[in-house]
Amino acid sequence: MKFKDKIKSDKFLITAELFPPRGVDISSFLRRADCLSDVDAVNVTDNQRASMRAGSLAMSKVLVDHGIEPILQIVARDKNRIALQSEMLSANILGIENILLLSGDHPKTGEYPTAKAVYDLDTVQLIKTARLLETGVDLAGKQLSGNPRFCVGAVVNPSAQPNGLQALMFAKKIKAGAEFFQTQAIFDVQQYKEFFAKIKHLKVKTLPGIILIKSPQFMRFMQALPGINIPQEIQDRINLASNPLEEGIKICSEVIRDLRSFADGVHIMAIGTEEHIPEIIKNSLHSQII
Repeated sequence: MKFKDKIKSDKFLITAELFPPRGVDISSFLRRADCLSDVDAVNVTDNQRASMRAGSLAMSKVLVDHGIEPILQIVARDKNRIALQSEMLSANILGIENILLLSGDHPKTGEYPTAKAVYDLDTVQLIKTARLLETGVDLAGKQLSGNPRFCVGAVVNPSAQPNGLQALMFAKKIKAGAEFFQTQAIFDVQQYKEFFAKIKHLKVKTLPGIILIKSPQFMRFMQALPGINIPQEIQDRINLASNPLEEGIKICSEVIRDLRSFADGVHIMAIGTEEHIPEIIKNSLHSQII
């Protein structure tokens, strides 16, 4: 069953995320991909954190050839409407239907702070563009030779304030044509539950993002990011743990186990430590994690 069919089912969905290499050696990328056989689809990030890497389109095709269904991330930051449309058409030609459309981190947050940000289209316009292309017409009103087909996803941040604005943007993206959502990292299940209560009537699969905390240093980095809320209890567990990575794996499993009772699924971001994802998923199925 394809991902586009799974989002219409009652299945608790699990997606994961891979970042492309900073270069042309894809051996590490493939090793990490091989750890993800238990997930429903794998996101390929698009120069995340405004950091230059190999293209998400090329690496998504690598996953297709490797027997893994990708979700191609496309950010509005780096391309104008001509290039964005071209990339979506190219993806379809290569057998990639799942696309996650987002704005992208501003260059000031990355390694090229003087790079020019494009943002020719916002995310709602980008979603509408994907749906327009499916009708066989581009943004200039020109007819296409063959219609692409997409499964369109978008993002939402349940921790951002004001919370009502996020719910409003969520609804706007659905109206534009988004079929599924993945969220920014959440650590507070109750906070997500309150957000989910506001959006569940819209009946669109929404997968809360789960990040594996690997160390106290990584946790402090995460805390500095806007919209990230790490409860004090989790901070204390990581700071006091004799093995922070092991404790982080346990926390991830516990959060997913709690989410299974009401959420549509989860999106796991292990950020270079994907070999631990099978353990996280397995432990999340147990009523008690030892």
